[in-house]
Amino acid sequence: MALRTPTRTSLPPGPRLPMAVQTILFGVFRHALLPRLQRRYGNVIRLRLYPERSVVLIGDVDLIREVFSGPVETFHAGEGNVVLKPVMGEHSVLLTDEEEHRRARKLLMPAFHGAALRGYRDLVTELTVAEVERWPVGRPFRVHDRMQALTLEIILRVVFGVSDGPRLAELRRLLGHVVEVNALDIFGWHSPRLQKYGPWRRARERQDRVDELLYAEIADRRAAADLSGRSDVLSRLLTVPGDDQLTDAELRDQLVTLLLAGHETTATALAWAFHELARNPAVAAETARAADDGDEKYLEAVAKEAMRRHPIISEVARRVTEDVAVGPYVVPAGFTVLPSISLVHGNGRYHPLPEVFDPSREFATGTWFPFGGGARRCLGAGFSLLEATVVVGEVFRRYSVSAVDSRPERTRNRHITLVPGDGARIVVRRRSAAAGT
Repeated sequence: MALRTPTRTSLPPGPRLPMAVQTILFGVFRHALLPRLQRRYGNVIRLRLYPERSVVLIGDVDLIREVFSGPVETFHAGEGNVVLKPVMGEHSVLLTDEEEHRRARKLLMPAFHGAALRGYRDLVTELTVAEVERWPVGRPFRVHDRMQALTLEIILRVVFGVSDGPRLAELRRLLGHVVEVNALDIFGWHSPRLQKYGPWRRARERQDRVDELLYAEIADRRAAADLSGRSDVLSRLLTVPGDDQLTDAELRDQLVTLLLAGHETTATALAWAFHELARNPAVAAETARAADDGDEKYLEAVAKEAMRRHPIISEVARRVTEDVAVGPYVVPAGFTVLPSISLVHGNGRYHPLPEVFDPSREFATGTWFPFGGGARRCLGAGFSLLEATVVVGEVFRRYSVSAVDSRPERTRNRHITLVPGDGARIVVRRRSAAAGT
C-alpha cells in the first residue's frame, strides 16, 4: 500500500457517533478505543474530533512511512497540532509549517545536538543524583511525580541556565498545573465562553500568569551584560544574528513549547520504565548489571522499550493540504491524518509478543517512532534518550525496585499523553541492604 494521487472518492470507514461523543471517547479512553476500532475498521479509520476537524487514523507502517516521507507542503504537522495552539502559541515549532517551521527548527537545533547535547550529561547526572538520593527507602511512592519534578528541573536549567529565584519558583509551580489537564479541559482551550467559568477560567488565569513571568524573564535577559557568554537556550535565541532574531512573542512560544514538551513526555516514559522494571525481576537484574558496567546501550534499550510498550503520545498529526489517497481510500484536503504510534507499537505483526516488556528486542525500520518521523521528528529526541539513560542508570546503581501491586496500573489519558493511572507506585531499597537480606 502507498500514498498516491487519488483515483477513488470513498472516505475511510469509522464510527458515526456525534463529534462530541467521539471526542470524549478518544480523549478519555483512547488506549482502549483504538485497538477496537482497528479490529472493526482496519488500519485506516475516520473519526470526527473537536474542534471541528475530521481525522484519519493510520495503523499500517508502510502508509505511515509514506506520510513521514511525503512533501511538507502537503502534510502540515503544524496545522495538525492546532489543538495545542492556545497553550503553545502560534509561533511554536510544533504549530508552524514550511518556511516558518524551518526557521524555528534551525534556531533551536543547535541547543539539542552535537556538542551541546554531550555537554548536558553532567547537568543531568548532577540533578538526577540529587533527586534520587532523597527518595524514601522502603516506602511506596509515586515515581511519576518524582520524574516530573526532576525533568522539569533539568529543562529549566537547559532553557534558562538557572533554576533559582522567585520568578522561576512560581513558574515551576504553575507549569505543574498546566500539565495536569484532562480531555474536558481541552474544550476550554478553544472556547472563550467556557473560559469565563470555573476550572476553565482558572486555567486561563494560570496561563496568563505563565506568560507574564516568561515575558519578564525575556526582558531581563535581553538586558544582561554577559549574554554572549551564556549557553542556555534563551540566551542562544537572543543572540541569533540579523533577520533571524525573534520577537518577544516568538520567544515566549518557543520557551513554553520547550518547557512543557521538554519535560512531561520524558518524565512519563521514565515512570513507565520503572513501572515495568518493578514487575520484571529478570529485566531489573539485567538493568542493574548494565548500570554497574556502564552499559548505556542496554540502559537506553530499557527506555526505548518502555516507550514502545507504553506510548506517551498515542499518535502524531499531519493536516493534508490536497486530496491524498491512503490505501483504497481518499483523504480530502483539510482532513488530518494521524499515524498511530499506539496501533503500531502494540501490533504483534511488527512486535512479536507486544505485551511483553523486552529491552533486548530489535525494531524493524519504521516500527518504533515515539518521536514522530521525517522532517518533523522531535528535535529533542536525543536529549530525551540521554536523560532517560542517565536516570535509569543512576537509580539502578543505588536501588532495587519493586512494585506495590503486582498488577499493572491502568493507563490514564491526561491531555495528549498516556500516563500511569496511579502514578507508577514503586518501592526502592538500597542495593547493599537488599543483597544482605
